[in-house]
Amino acid sequence: MENFACLYIIRGEPYKSGTIVNLEENETTVGRLSNQLTPDIAFTNPFISRQHIVIRKEKDKAVLYDKGSLHGTEINGERVKPHRPYPLNNFDIIKLANGMSVLHFSYVFADQTLELEPLSITRQLEIPGMPLTIHWEKRECVVEGQRIAMSEKEYLLIRLLHENANRLVPLEVIKATVWPERLAGEEGIPDVTLDELNALIYRVRKKYGKDTFLISAVRGSGYVLESEIVSS
Repeated sequence: MENFACLYIIRGEPYKSGTIVNLEENETTVGRLSNQLTPDIAFTNPFISRQHIVIRKEKDKAVLYDKGSLHGTEINGERVKPHRPYPLNNFDIIKLANGMSVLHFSYVFADQTLELEPLSITRQLEIPGMPLTIHWEKRECVVEGQRIAMSEKEYLLIRLLHENANRLVPLEVIKATVWPERLAGEEGIPDVTLDELNALIYRVRKKYGKDTFLISAVRGSGYVLESEIVSS
């Protein structure tokens, strides 16, 4: 059977970050490796159930089912209910066991797409002593008790990514939101270079700490913010 979609493994032992798994069967199982069972995608983390989820091809659509896992499954930050169908869409972020393993779904399979580039992958699930709170009206972040004022561009970028947390935000949306004053190019998108955008991402990571905003880049497509941030 031909590939119809793929999964990028963002986080999950024993796989290397960025591992691509093409979905070519009618059913792909994801779970924990054991003596009794070897899933198609087999993680070693004990919090992953032996039969955690299954992704089935149903009428040319990928549909996810949680198999009654102990620690649960999330799609774009929303907890799914066991044994119910959840049709998947491009750029969905799938988290197993509260983010112990993280997958990125795409209908564009691996030999047609560019590599997923995680900017901050090797973090712990929780970072003790590093609470983050954002006060939008004051345009400031509080990191480890320290108040840090956001510049205009930082505020617009962080707000946009936070409002779309755990979902991919396309490059053209970022450019239009963060640089509304720029003249539009031929396609109606503000004339902003990738170097400018990458420089802004770099400044955010350096200013607030590399593990404060967990931003992943899908090359040529956009950015994803993994977020459990407290805001006010």
